[in-house]
Amino acid sequence: MIGRRILYTGAAGGLGLGTSLLLLERGATVIAVDNDPAKIGQLRAAAADISTGRLVVSTVDLSDLAAFRAELDRLIVDLGGIDVVVNNAAVYPSKPFEDFSIAEHQFVQRVNVDAGIVAVQAALPGMRTRGFGRIINVASITISGGWANLSPYVASKGALIGLTRAWAREFGPHGVTVNAVAPGAFPTDAEKIHPDPAAYDRMVLDAQAIKRRGSAADIAAAIAFFAADDAGFITGQTLHVNGGWVMA
Repeated sequence: MIGRRILYTGAAGGLGLGTSLLLLERGATVIAVDNDPAKIGQLRAAAADISTGRLVVSTVDLSDLAAFRAELDRLIVDLGGIDVVVNNAAVYPSKPFEDFSIAEHQFVQRVNVDAGIVAVQAALPGMRTRGFGRIINVASITISGGWANLSPYVASKGALIGLTRAWAREFGPHGVTVNAVAPGAFPTDAEKIHPDPAAYDRMVLDAQAIKRRGSAADIAAAIAFFAADDAGFITGQTLHVNGGWVMA
């Protein structure tokens, strides 16, 4: 991992923070894309003793695809390329399907999927030239069904799994692997959409085979595995990290 340049969207969030720190600890340069000032401050503070200048923060708005591409082009020039792309950032509005406008569906798609496409389009030429690349898409347990009122989000995560397989086939000859990590239910800000947190917590533990809540470290380990050299013969796969709630 030493010397790898890793683009990580949503890098300061509930799951992103732990992964960003683990990647920094292993010697990578992390390009952290996030637009939450408080969370960015927490990431900077936590990384201060381990990053030694290897944390690069970008606050670009992922919904502005043109601005995101321009920012990536600038960063690629500054850093000499991107070796790993982690498409993690997502928005997750919750309400009945019929209450979503087409514009709202399109916004979720733009942030959760289209921004990831832009990231890969920017990083891929350099990966091909170097004969090495890792692309990791963060999906979700919700693609397996069982969750109402999240249809745009679920659709976006299904799209990422489809892209994982398509890209794996297309990019493999160039030494680029593409995999997905599908987290289960983790105690992050995303759970604040549930009106009764204690009841939701009980429901999660009842559904899981492993009777503890997941932590950011569980996701960090999965992403770091796919980003490493040792995972070079694994591509087109979705790793479900959900405590045995859904077994695929």
